[in-house]
Amino acid sequence: GAWQVAPLPADLLDRRVEITGPVDRKMIINALNADVKVFMADFEDSQTPSWDGVIEGQINLRDANLGTISYTDPQSGKHYALKDNPALLIARVRGLHLWEKHIELDGEQIPGSILDFALYFYHNYQTRLAKGTGVYYYLPKLQSHLEAKWWDDIFHFTERKFAVATGTIRATILIETLPAVFEMDEILYMMKDHIAALNCGRWDYIFSYIKTLNNHPDRVLPDRQVVTMNKPFLSAYSRLLIKTCHKRGALAMGGMAAFIPAKDPAANAAILERVTADKTLEASNGHDGTWVAHPGLAATANAVFDQVLTGGKTNQLHVLREQDAPVTAADLLAPCDGERTEQGMRTNIRVALQYLAAWISGKGCVPIYDLMEDAATAEISRTSIWQWIKHGKQLSNGQLVTKAFFATLLEQEAEVV
Repeated sequence: GAWQVAPLPADLLDRRVEITGPVDRKMIINALNADVKVFMADFEDSQTPSWDGVIEGQINLRDANLGTISYTDPQSGKHYALKDNPALLIARVRGLHLWEKHIELDGEQIPGSILDFALYFYHNYQTRLAKGTGVYYYLPKLQSHLEAKWWDDIFHFTERKFAVATGTIRATILIETLPAVFEMDEILYMMKDHIAALNCGRWDYIFSYIKTLNNHPDRVLPDRQVVTMNKPFLSAYSRLLIKTCHKRGALAMGGMAAFIPAKDPAANAAILERVTADKTLEASNGHDGTWVAHPGLAATANAVFDQVLTGGKTNQLHVLREQDAPVTAADLLAPCDGERTEQGMRTNIRVALQYLAAWISGKGCVPIYDLMEDAATAEISRTSIWQWIKHGKQLSNGQLVTKAFFATLLEQEAEVV
């Protein structure tokens, strides 16, 4: 049919550049002060779910919504405070598969996502409504339209419970699992009163591709550094998401530029060139906005999207891709070419080791080798090696990837890090 999602609130129409990061107090302030439209405060992949971290994160977001958040670095004495006109705040809750071990209901654990959602709504809805906005969320890891219906029921229940208008709560859903890409239209329909956008959560999507197709030796990925959005299976995913969203009146958000600026001018120029190319592809495809991991990339991403959002346009909902050939299951499941190298395998090992060490120490978002790594990219590093071992793949130098070879490299790289 010709149904559409509910009209978007005015403050969700222009999302050309969004920044993401954990709910650490200083990082919240820096992100809200960045030259971006939206800050996605993350209780999920870039946040370790310690009880202190979860609760302090909620306190920090409450203070951010009140406009009173500030921070003084105990070492340097530097003071951080909000500037005028900060970015729009959207909270990402944990995935439904993650349990909150510190609170029980009738003797049973509850999903961490419900805790994150409920605390954020309860402590912020009045403040946000008084400022003329709503309570906005990112929802990760959905696999089915039935999960979307479950969330929609929760949103309707909450709006009735607190006597606020339908649509006060709005959600952007990350399409970051392979099953979900086949149900995007159904997901939009199930949440049509509350949906704002779908997002290409590319890193988790790549991980899901590995996990879902793990028994298929012809679907083994190359080095993760070469699995970019111009690969056929990822290009199909991006184009179908845009076409599906715009047909129904929802925004289609692009994915993360995980790069961070480098101090060396030549290295930084190379990074900015890659970010520009990535964002240009998204903008030319018809995405309405994109993600960056660092404030230093905001100007680069803004420049790209400013080129397509001319004449007062705030998004690309007019880009309907109606002339496209249908995107098929074969397109979405296409194999991915590229080399598997020993250097790539060693990098995967080092990234996984360094990220796990940081995560255990309470940091879920870590700069490693000019990239901002979080749980999603660490998962790709881990599962790529597992996939190569499982299917007995050879590296470009002829070396067979075995458990014994992995153990040798692990010992060597553990010494390096």
